[in-house]
Amino acid sequence: MRRINNNGVELAFSDSGAGTPTLLIHGYPDSSVLWRHQIDPLSAAGLRVIAPDLRGFGESGKPDDVDDYAIGHGVGDMVAILDALDIERAHVVGHDWGAGVAWAMAILAPERVDRLVALSVGHPEAWAAKTLADRERSWYTLLFQFPEAQELLRRDDYALAREWLATHPDRDHVLETLVSTPALNWYRANLHPRADLDPPRGLPPVQAQTLGIWSDGDAFVTERQMIESPLQRYERIDGAGHWLQLDAPERVNELILQHLC
Repeated sequence: MRRINNNGVELAFSDSGAGTPTLLIHGYPDSSVLWRHQIDPLSAAGLRVIAPDLRGFGESGKPDDVDDYAIGHGVGDMVAILDALDIERAHVVGHDWGAGVAWAMAILAPERVDRLVALSVGHPEAWAAKTLADRERSWYTLLFQFPEAQELLRRDDYALAREWLATHPDRDHVLETLVSTPALNWYRANLHPRADLDPPRGLPPVQAQTLGIWSDGDAFVTERQMIESPLQRYERIDGAGHWLQLDAPERVNELILQHLC
């Protein structure tokens, strides 16, 4: 892993292959290890694959303050990595919170994003237009606002966490990250219920050509929020769960390469 420092936060990332730079941004409760089935195939196809650990995860720094996990800091981290590597523009692929960062990067720093792939999580405006079904699936985002969440999730040898995360192929390896304060701070900084009271914000249009991928076994987000996003192409993968790059790696790799190459 390579490392840089961005405003006091150490950022760890791998850098593989040569060709068009491509950022792979993981989400919760993972690290760049999530992309282990994508890095080599994408590199072999002629892409330079950069897979960072988001702040709060993996080998990257874990600042203490909730505000340090606002989505804009995630965008700043990705831009800092590109700057450190002298990369002007890159393809950006994101999953879960990584998709949130990827969408925000395409909105806030459009000059740095070539093509965009969003896995599982759609555009912020589509996400904000929550239905009852959306709220039912994302019940945990409310739980995570409370300091007692960690204790509840750890209780009885992670009983609730194990049941809730049953579809994660790496479940037993991510349990401690699942309940860590830095990881939960992503939810506390960006998905506090008070945000639902704010008037809708008009966001600049996404300029990057965007592929959205959702899987029918996703227990956490609905298909609605993806298909209502501004996409040039939408693909649904049947028979895979939320961590579709682990459940259906060959299909995910095929779709990513079709869109980026």
